[in-house]
Amino acid sequence: QRDHIELIASENYTYAAVREAQGSILTNKYAEGLPGKRYYAGCEFVDEAENLARNRALQLFVGSEHVNVQPHSGASANIAAFTAAMSPGDSFVAMSLDQGGHLSHGASVNISGKWFKPTFYGVRAGDGLVDWDAVQRAVDEAKPKVVIAGASAYPRSLDFEKFAAIAHAAGAKLMVDMAHISGVVAAGLHPSPFPHADYVTTTTHKTLRGPRGGMIFARADEAAAIDKAVFPGNQGGPLMHVIAAKAVAYKLALQPEFRAYMQRTLNNAKALAAALAARGFGVITGGTDNHLILCDVTPLGVTGKEATAALEAVGVTINKNSIPGETRSPMVTSGVRYGTPAATTRGMGLAEMEQIAQWSVEAIAAREDAAKLEQIRREVVKV
Repeated sequence: QRDHIELIASENYTYAAVREAQGSILTNKYAEGLPGKRYYAGCEFVDEAENLARNRALQLFVGSEHVNVQPHSGASANIAAFTAAMSPGDSFVAMSLDQGGHLSHGASVNISGKWFKPTFYGVRAGDGLVDWDAVQRAVDEAKPKVVIAGASAYPRSLDFEKFAAIAHAAGAKLMVDMAHISGVVAAGLHPSPFPHADYVTTTTHKTLRGPRGGMIFARADEAAAIDKAVFPGNQGGPLMHVIAAKAVAYKLALQPEFRAYMQRTLNNAKALAAALAARGFGVITGGTDNHLILCDVTPLGVTGKEATAALEAVGVTINKNSIPGETRSPMVTSGVRYGTPAATTRGMGLAEMEQIAQWSVEAIAAREDAAKLEQIRREVVKV
């Protein structure tokens, strides 16, 4: 973390204050249930911490009505929403994994795809944007209980109001997974899923800069169902040290400095996307509206796996990623994904984004030249 440049879109460096709370003695406490309704005694202090986290989360995401801060991860928040809204075998609609969606949105290897029946939509071949005709066809075909809006590799803003109109017209509930963009939403720099969505799930450690974990929002009339789906439906004792750390992170995200940080993150992403495109990377959708950039690297004569390995050799960390119309396996891929939250946290700006793009193309070109890779690595360490 000290000697590499971290550009994985789903990672960030959290605050020292968050790490202090997460490493506290609150890890010793069992607290099954909710504040004031625990199955264990001795919960007066963890009740205070959880109430802080809940109140601050509702303050941070304007328009939200109810929140449960206990999910251990974004994936567990998703399965809790599924549990509240559906029964095994019920249908839902989501973005396909190979089009930018997420594993927990119905992939066949995941519990979401094993227990429930997904129908997928994707993006348009021409511009890489959400294919609204495909969304409507999927909803018409599946007659789903739930429609999911959200992605792990989609670089443009999502129109939650339009998703809600399609879902609700079909009698389905809208679930928004904002794991990647929660910090951007909190800062008011991305359209908000509130009040359009029935459920909103997220991680807390990506753009939000909190501890590793998840949370789930719901309409007030869905509060009891969501709380029961989290516990006892899917989890046992919550991680009270992590919940305390979430409370710290939400307080910090409420400060004006956080919005400024998120704006720098978006500025860096736009600059990096432009710099990569200028050097021959096939930037999907031609740019980005958020913190991540999805690139086709086949114009550079490599696979995503080869590009990722070349950059890792020089100390630049990204990840291989499938792209729309992918022809290679998920372990090889034709693309890579960059993200700017962690680099921005370290204070990097537009000049560094230009340099990172240059190192990227140089490392790929020199992927079989150990001496050249070592030379670039020594430059990277100095940043």
